[in-house]
Amino acid sequence: MSVSVQEGQQYMNAKIEKYPEETIIVREGESNTDMFKIVSGHAEVYVGFGSDQETLIKIIGPHSCFGELGMLLNKPSIYTVRAYSDVLALRIGRDDMVDFVSGNQRNVIDIMRNMASTMMTMRSHIDLLIKEIESGNKPDPITLQKARKAMKGYGMYRSIQEASDILTSRR
Repeated sequence: MSVSVQEGQQYMNAKIEKYPEETIIVREGESNTDMFKIVSGHAEVYVGFGSDQETLIKIIGPHSCFGELGMLLNKPSIYTVRAYSDVLALRIGRDDMVDFVSGNQRNVIDIMRNMASTMMTMRSHIDLLIKEIESGNKPDPITLQKARKAMKGYGMYRSIQEASDILTSRR
């Protein structure tokens, strides 16, 4: 799929890049000041990629954005994104963001949709931990492992003990 002349004008400062299948586009924990919008192809989103705790969060495709949190907050990436198939993506730098969103209001909706999806995933991980804590049981190892990864990945808590202390004090 190619980018039309009209789209090219809307994204004048965006770089159009191709990522072959299995290429790491963004790596968890690394600084990234660019946002990406998939034009064609699909990508996998992981936490803990390449580790024993590797978890596939979702597969994304055309119109999906990623890297926006790092770009907006100047924080390391909370996930790894790997090309599932050949991916053609727009790469938008922090300095080009205003032009990118003002050139096409759909971009704002796409970014917001992705951020909302990330928040919902984060919430489900937190709910797993709350359920275990409220049951009065020590969280099972799998739930504990998922919660630990999620909270560290989202930069919410320094440790699982801090999360447990905070969540327990809410009762």
